[in-house]
Amino acid sequence: MATHLIQGRTVAMPVRVRDAEVCSAFYAVRADAARAVIAYSGLDVAEFLPGKAVCVLLFVDYRDGDLDPYHEFGMAFLVRPPGVSGAGGLRDLRQAGVFVHWLPVDQPFTLEAGRTLWGFPKELADIELRLGTPYKRCVLRRDGRLVLDILIKPGVPAPGATVMAPLDAYTHRDGITRRVPWSVRARGARIRPGGALIRLGNHPIAKELSELGLPRRAMFTSTISRAAMSFGEAVEV
Repeated sequence: MATHLIQGRTVAMPVRVRDAEVCSAFYAVRADAARAVIAYSGLDVAEFLPGKAVCVLLFVDYRDGDLDPYHEFGMAFLVRPPGVSGAGGLRDLRQAGVFVHWLPVDQPFTLEAGRTLWGFPKELADIELRLGTPYKRCVLRRDGRLVLDILIKPGVPAPGATVMAPLDAYTHRDGITRRVPWSVRARGARIRPGGALIRLGNHPIAKELSELGLPRRAMFTSTISRAAMSFGEAVEV
């Protein structure tokens, strides 16, 4: 079992999250605009329709895990695995991975661990989560500037425990693109068409989102009240 030393602590692989609450919104965006955002990674977006890519916004309350409790926000895109030519449509989506473009967190230990172990683009930010109401809300500020304020309304239940197919996450840091094996077991999952409201601030990431066409209606949103995750060793690609 591989281990790593982070801030004087030993972290064993795979890194496990035993309990987290996850809220996500999936948006259809112009593929050319999404390609421009992630061009630095060398990866290409997956097109579920001609000229259309998927941007995912998510916020997570990590309540129990190997990297301690913390809050996180993510901006990501569905991408084709390296070396795989695009077929378009459902085939693109079936083989897609998730490229993590931006991943602010609110605790320094997970910041260093995420950067060191996997190359995740973590930055410290002020992440206010309000999860105890019918609407799930995240207010994200960075350097004193509002990035966004997002509300997600949970949808209809997806009964039982759900083991999601293992999914590869991709990162890019210091000129290196990496693949991170990632699996999720979800309980208390809900899903609905639309279901999200966004207010953008004046941060550069907010400008990127506006250039992608947000705010707009989400294709669908999902909430998971109890999620367990596993993150494996990163591999350069």
